[in-house]
Amino acid sequence: MAVTSDEAQAMSADEWGIQRDWIDSDDRPQTVAPETIESLREVIGTPPADLEERAPIVTRPGRDLGLGRVRVTCEDGSERTVEDRLPDDFPLGYHRLRTADGIDRRLIVSPGRCWVPERRSWGWAVQLYAARSAASWGIGDLGDLRTLCAWTQGHGGGFVLVNPLHAVAPTTPREASPYLPATRRFRNPLYLRVDQAPGFDDADVDIEEVRRVAAEPLVDRDAVWAVKRAALAAAYGRTGDHEAFATWRERQGVALEEFATWCALAEEHGPDWHAWPGELRRPDGAAVQVFRAEHEERIGFHAWLQWQLDAQLRAASGDLTVLQDLPIGVSGGGADSWAWQDVLAQGVTVGAPPDALNSLGQDWGSPPLVPWRLRAADYEPFVQSVRATIAGAGGLRIDHVMGLFRLWWIPEGAGATQGAYVRYPSDDLLDIVALESHRAEAVVVGEDLGTVEPGVPEALAERGILSYKVLWFEEDDPSAWPAGALATVTTHDLPTVAGLWTGSDAEEQAVATGIPAEDVQAGRRELLGRLTRDGLTDDATAAEAVAAAYSQLARADCLLLQVSLEDAVLEERRPNIPGAVERDNWRIPLPVPVDELEDSPDAARLVGLVTGALSRTGMSRGTPSA
Repeated sequence: MAVTSDEAQAMSADEWGIQRDWIDSDDRPQTVAPETIESLREVIGTPPADLEERAPIVTRPGRDLGLGRVRVTCEDGSERTVEDRLPDDFPLGYHRLRTADGIDRRLIVSPGRCWVPERRSWGWAVQLYAARSAASWGIGDLGDLRTLCAWTQGHGGGFVLVNPLHAVAPTTPREASPYLPATRRFRNPLYLRVDQAPGFDDADVDIEEVRRVAAEPLVDRDAVWAVKRAALAAAYGRTGDHEAFATWRERQGVALEEFATWCALAEEHGPDWHAWPGELRRPDGAAVQVFRAEHEERIGFHAWLQWQLDAQLRAASGDLTVLQDLPIGVSGGGADSWAWQDVLAQGVTVGAPPDALNSLGQDWGSPPLVPWRLRAADYEPFVQSVRATIAGAGGLRIDHVMGLFRLWWIPEGAGATQGAYVRYPSDDLLDIVALESHRAEAVVVGEDLGTVEPGVPEALAERGILSYKVLWFEEDDPSAWPAGALATVTTHDLPTVAGLWTGSDAEEQAVATGIPAEDVQAGRRELLGRLTRDGLTDDATAAEAVAAAYSQLARADCLLLQVSLEDAVLEERRPNIPGAVERDNWRIPLPVPVDELEDSPDAARLVGLVTGALSRTGMSRGTPSA
């Protein structure tokens, strides 16, 4: 019998889930320091003695439950008696079961595989904030996404991959990194196209300020939100009692009310709930209920913003798949941390040990979910995060998908190299992803870069989660890449083709990070070796280098072929240089406005190259097998 991912984890970790011995990205064995293990054990704590009797069961039709006769209440309200084994036609979904001795448990029935499209397609990767236009107010918005989706579809494309669109604290300075949101369930109102909101009136707009922020060389989120918030608040004042909004709001339930309440509290007390008055630090506290009653208008405004975001995203995507990005975690003081403080670890953050992406290791600043507490919460924080990120667009990219297997926990005050891996119930989490994908008919891509332990690629392929193949990292020619993957040249954390070719990216990285210039140049030479393997000569232009990179990529037989908008317009600056805290990360706009891309010869050349390659190899290639 094959060993499951969870069984493999159990063999390599202690009873707290901490992996004492591990293999780094250079295949060298490493051992965690005893003091780190003790610190993490204290944070994790001890689960209740009856956890295994009451934890959710995640399974598939046709499998044994091992509980004898149980009574199942399905999510549609129907009831069934199950004699140990689930029938092959048992409905998928989130149910409740009661054992013969009266124990109530959640029963999650998954298809075991994600939904996968039948046709190959190409699409853009875009940092939406950077995709500005003449109509957007200094930041790319959902109106610009609509323009981009229509343009993509008009040229035969099938998807657009966007940065995380999740909300941050509604205070200044606003968090710039899309990968450190306040929540993974709700979206950032900065992305609203204001003049498309019901109740909008030109008279509410400071047009001179809009022109000023739109002309800024970098995205100024604080200034943009100031002008947007004023206009949106006025629009809400005219339409906030809209019946359709009230109906939508009621359907969202407690999650939306808690988030909108957190937003109003954050405006008054700051972005970190740990610093609020003690009586407001728990969402179920009596003082929070009083606050909610006294601030109904402001809380309603934040809920209304989410209604508008939901509507505008659905309108923007249309018939095109928009792959939304799920970050690995949330900010420690944010809305999800407030709502789920009993499930998240305190005093630790997650990151990554040194690897090919970053030789110094990384600390991403997010508190991790405690594995046993996540199980005790019926996996609800994970379910809600995945479902909300998929909603309205049809696709999901899971950032650092290895985090479903194990996460690098870093104790407070320690460096990124002083952490340890903590294991997660990956078989359960992967099956939950498959269930949500199946229900939404959403393709799922797992970003599996960095230190990938044995067994992870196989587990992802078994679930129909597409791998992430990056030209800069792959030694094999793209023609040898697997079909079950998304193929791309670069990512937001890696050099653009133009930046690599001209050398400007390496120069900036050395200055911005303090990494020795010789190490940076060594990395550049390695990437140049991959870029030039078809014979690109030293006197080639940046445009010719881009063509060379994507000519290689076009040989990939992967299901999804991703094209970077930065490469399409010959942008030399990458969106983010990890570890460069003084750089303008996540603020660099595209040099060509979205509404002018149609007239860009560089973009047209790249689209022609990719679509031509797909038409020659066949865009209707069948669904890849595991």
